Amino acid sequence: MQMNISSLHYAIIKHFLERQHAPSIDDLAVQFHQPREAVVAGLQALQDYHGVVLHPASSEVWVIHPFSSAPTNFWVQSYKGSWWANCAWCSAGVATLVGDVTITTTLGAETRQVTVRVENGRLRDEGLLVHFPVPMRQVWDNVIYTCSTMLLFDTEAKIDDWCSRHRIPKGNVQPLARVFDLAKVWYGRHADPQWKKWSGEEAQAIFEKFGLTGPTWDIPTSAARF
Repeated sequence: MQMNISSLHYAIIKHFLERQHAPSIDDLAVQFHQPREAVVAGLQALQDYHGVVLHPASSEVWVIHPFSSAPTNFWVQSYKGSWWANCAWCSAGVATLVGDVTITTTLGAETRQVTVRVENGRLRDEGLLVHFPVPMRQVWDNVIYTCSTMLLFDTEAKIDDWCSRHRIPKGNVQPLARVFDLAKVWYGRHADPQWKKWSGEEAQAIFEKFGLTGPTWDIPTSAARF
């Protein structure tokens, strides 16, 4: 198999889906019949493309959305396996790729644990909210932080209190059901061998399709990939 950005992305996503963890650099070197140095260079190119996040000390895969190789606040389970997702949006992305799941998390990453169920392709727990504190145009400034703040809440008043207590600016609030519908499109081709990122124009069109407008969702349509 030829090693390029799309094929590397596909290999990593496929590995997560089948084995619930990231492939190592050595695993990828064997799969692509490439020296380790070439795989590291390929992974770094994929990271520059915002297709993966690498451990800064080792260049091993840390995050490939919607999956995380390190513990997070979102644990996604199905009969096919179990995974850490990076955020509320990513947990919906895992459901898009896997099918029926149970998501376990805590509201506001604090003490109250909740479960979200997807059964027969339908979200069964529609009363929850997702808070997006970081504007989309800034998500890749520190994408690990960004994902860590995309959390579930049960009321907007509790989001206001949470923002005040943690000194995190309030962003946009969306029903979890809408975020699940968004994820079906956003992550729908993430397991494709010919995957590529959305252009800025494509991303903006997707947001607008789901009624996601305003400062949080405005991104430069001239952006190469989002």
